[in-house]
Amino acid sequence: MLYQPTAFQEARPEILHPLIQAARLAMLVSNGPEGLPDITHLPLVLEPGQGPQGTLYGHVARANPHWHRLAEAGRATAVFTGAEAYVSPNFYPSKAEHHRVVPTWNYEAVHAVGSIEIIEAPEELLNLVTRLTDHSERAQARPWQVREAPQDFIYAQLRGIVGLALRIERLAGKRKLSQNRGAADREGAIAGLAGSEDARDRAAAAAMTKAAKGE
Repeated sequence: MLYQPTAFQEARPEILHPLIQAARLAMLVSNGPEGLPDITHLPLVLEPGQGPQGTLYGHVARANPHWHRLAEAGRATAVFTGAEAYVSPNFYPSKAEHHRVVPTWNYEAVHAVGSIEIIEAPEELLNLVTRLTDHSERAQARPWQVREAPQDFIYAQLRGIVGLALRIERLAGKRKLSQNRGAADREGAIAGLAGSEDARDRAAAAAMTKAAKGE
């Protein structure tokens, strides 16, 4: 379960869905053997209109034993991360006043929990990988399409994968973005990160600005 202090809790689908859609890679986690979880890193594409909370689609290698245990467990959690950055005490104006400040790490995370469907039928798999490919190719100047490859080659490739559909039953979101700090410290942290040469820090500053506005 995701630890969600009240100040950082986020439940609005209009906030959580874009975080999922912006994530480049997810972790799919389910109960595994020996008291340890099975974890697979994979891209997942959200279809918001399918089901109350949406459906996530992806695929794994058939050689990956995780899918067998997913079929047995019937449920899984998909984990997505958004903006994240180290926040130095030097950013806080309150440091000059009393020095009672410590470092922290700001971040955004979404956990999507639900039932898992295994997809093995060739035509369903073809539709799935076509949708996933079209989604990932959108940014290309000339998007590659599945039908550009020879049909017999594509069907041979499909035999090596298994499709997954996670029907989201619960979304848990956490946006730890300095909401628990005073306005001066929060603005100081935003300014400090916004001035960083690291694009990840600047993205965190933008996320913190949105959170401060309640967005």
